[in-house]
Amino acid sequence: MNRQEENLQMLREEELSYRQQIWLVIRLSIPAILAEISSIVMQYIDAAMVGSLGKDATASIGLVTSTTWFVGGLCISAAMGFSVQVAQYIGAKEEEAARNVLRQSLIVTAVFVLLLSTVCISISGILPKWLGGTPEVCEEASRYFLVYACALPAVQFRQLGGSMLQCSGDMKTPSILNGIMCVLDVVFNFFLIFPTRTVENFGGQILIYGAGLGVTGAALGTALSEVVIAVVMLYMLCFRSETMRVVKKGRWTLNSSCLKKAACIAVPMAFEHGVLSGAQIISTKIVSPLGTVSVAANSLAVTAESLCYMPGYGIAAAATTLVGQSIGARRKERARGFARLSVLLGAVMMTLTAVLMFVFAPMMFSMLTPDKAVRSLGVRILRIEAFAEPLFACSIVAAGALRGAGDTLVPSVMNLLSMWGIRITMSAFLAPHIGLTGVWIAMCVELCIRGILFLIRLFREKWLRE
Repeated sequence: MNRQEENLQMLREEELSYRQQIWLVIRLSIPAILAEISSIVMQYIDAAMVGSLGKDATASIGLVTSTTWFVGGLCISAAMGFSVQVAQYIGAKEEEAARNVLRQSLIVTAVFVLLLSTVCISISGILPKWLGGTPEVCEEASRYFLVYACALPAVQFRQLGGSMLQCSGDMKTPSILNGIMCVLDVVFNFFLIFPTRTVENFGGQILIYGAGLGVTGAALGTALSEVVIAVVMLYMLCFRSETMRVVKKGRWTLNSSCLKKAACIAVPMAFEHGVLSGAQIISTKIVSPLGTVSVAANSLAVTAESLCYMPGYGIAAAATTLVGQSIGARRKERARGFARLSVLLGAVMMTLTAVLMFVFAPMMFSMLTPDKAVRSLGVRILRIEAFAEPLFACSIVAAGALRGAGDTLVPSVMNLLSMWGIRITMSAFLAPHIGLTGVWIAMCVELCIRGILFLIRLFREKWLRE
């Protein structure tokens, strides 16, 4: 029996002790956490590569980062609209129905992402100017976003394949593949960003060929790694997964009930990503007038902070699977237990990483940029953010648990109120007075309030009764 089958067998047992539930949460979380951490470590290396080109190069990528997050969030929403249904069908032991959902998801998301990619390509030339970028960074930022837009189909199918495998109980395969993607990204960047150069090695010289494409090379490296892993992810899902492979019995016809359920899950999630990313875009416009140093420090601080909160996203992925399959099996008490245990584990993990981030902030920034002004400002704002991480963990993991139950509308509304009512308002007021520090103080306050709101939603259990 493989690991996926063992996980499914445990979930289908009539009774699970408290200790078994804890073990299952940890068992499903660890692969996802390791994948997220490896992803961020590689992003550190990626950011350091671009950072070595200067603050303008860093700022050009940072300028469009919030937009790429928004577009990527739409892809995730489309994938989750179908994969949550898969988790619930598998929990109900209706594996053929789960495979039918997979088949429909491949058709629908293909159409969706082609339209999305076309829109993004069409706005790539003007987007950096909309975001308030300075002339020295707009051209590179535009090229970066254009390459990203062309690679969106690969992004969509990698997200779909990974979420389907996770919701079917296989956390290991997508975790390994996402880790490999990060390694490929660094390798491709190594040859695409830098020009041909000579490197000293053991008293001799080695000639290393390179394309010298700079920021555009970084975008191409990411795009190529996405394409490779998307192909492998879909192969593992459609032809190797014991539960989900499409060669088994099933239908390719679209089903209105399935599409309606997908929309009920995906549309609020897309709205939520729009709210969050839209707020990030406005934050970028608030930060842009503060100067290139602030834009670069803001971008690198976001990268540095991600090492702290990625464990939360790993645990949230496990929570979606566990709660979704428990709901499908009509075991509400078990769903409640998995949701609470996951939130507790996430809060503990991110509290520990927040302490490490506060202590090692100077070392983290020394790896990301040689610019002293960017380092100094980045360390200051990163340490402010460390105080928000425990409650930020609660919001991340609680959102994952609620998603498993199909509860996506109310969380999206809570994010709307939190981001736009608190973060943007405070940032707009504080930035002119205390600069980038004020923007990150506003972020810290907002994340703490958001965490409290999600805990209230989780413990009131309306999502469980519905």
